[in-house]
Amino acid sequence: MEKVLTIANSDEARQLFGSCDENLRMVESNFCVKIVSRGEALAIKGAKESVDKSAKLLEEMLFVIRRGGNIRRDELSYSIRSFKKNPEIDIESIYLDRIEVSSKRQFITPKTAGQKRYVDAIRQHDIVFGVGPAGTGKTYLAMAMAVNALKKQEVSRIILTRPAIEAGENLGYLPGDLYQKVTPYLRPLYDALYDMMETNEIQNSIERGVIEVAPLAYMRGRTLNDSFIILDEAQNSTTEQMKMFLTRLGFNSKTVITGDNTQSDLPHGRESGLSHVRKILSHIKGISFVYFTGEDVVRHSLVQEIIKAYEENSK
Repeated sequence: MEKVLTIANSDEARQLFGSCDENLRMVESNFCVKIVSRGEALAIKGAKESVDKSAKLLEEMLFVIRRGGNIRRDELSYSIRSFKKNPEIDIESIYLDRIEVSSKRQFITPKTAGQKRYVDAIRQHDIVFGVGPAGTGKTYLAMAMAVNALKKQEVSRIILTRPAIEAGENLGYLPGDLYQKVTPYLRPLYDALYDMMETNEIQNSIERGVIEVAPLAYMRGRTLNDSFIILDEAQNSTTEQMKMFLTRLGFNSKTVITGDNTQSDLPHGRESGLSHVRKILSHIKGISFVYFTGEDVVRHSLVQEIIKAYEENSK
């Protein structure tokens, strides 16, 4: 069977084909088809099912390009993997969902269907739990949504926090003031922040209190109004800490709690606040739980295999 797609111009073709036609070769190898470029036409040959799937994927990629999106190699790889499992997946809605951040990086987009659900949940709910393995974008996308909310003046400040637990260490053993003590624990949040905002803008925002960083223990007794709050590494919070944190939420505020229940550093036998909260809050309207899997990992391809191996071993 053969199906022909029409390419509007050379710019479209360059983006779709990739460097040295690497995108087309990737589609060929994954769907067992042959793709031939004929001027402004792209002919796809092979078994009917394979041709239909690869043609639909390329059509969606073209639509993303025509709407101003970019197709990178890693994004195409995620799309192929998702498309092979579910040909009905709406790739357009994923890659065209643009989260505007600062001038340093104009916008950020989800990469997988799971990430798209996560971003939509943050838009629609005031409390969102993002639970899943490392590399699924839980913290990064939460930070993007926080910066976006601040940019649009939907909130007046961003508050970043996490439990100060790390392989038996204690904040008191670290030199410096509170900011210097807690910074190493909040490094993943800072990494995401510095990828979205200019360095001087971040420093000015911290000095003015527009961006605040603090260990989870320092949230007690506060009421957080007009804020976007991110609690990272929530698997290291105790049940008491989680209750304390969730009851800090004030008016016009939104909070995102992220964590991976398989990587808790709490003492043996101590229940994680993240695992406990699912049992008692999952039925409450306005609270959303989004669960990521290895399919949502957007790091090196080996990370997916590592996570899969650990999941199989735990079973």
